[in-house]
Amino acid sequence: MFKHYFEQVQNIGIFPVISLIIFFSFFVILIIWLTRLDKKHVSDMRHLPLDLDTQSQPEQNLSAHQKKTSTL
Repeated sequence: MFKHYFEQVQNIGIFPVISLIIFFSFFVILIIWLTRLDKKHVSDMRHLPLDLDTQSQPEQNLSAHQKKTSTL
């Protein structure tokens, strides 16, 4: 059904190329961002759900990142 409509549009062949470029660019940028991410911050966030006990001594269980941001 849509093929008939797309055949009438001029220069429609560029859209798949643009879509492919956007798709791969997103994942390349994501991989670059992940490799440059601070490893200590990732480690703190990874252990946060396991370390956080809100019912007993919540201030003691805060990560270094949370303590730093709570004092600001």
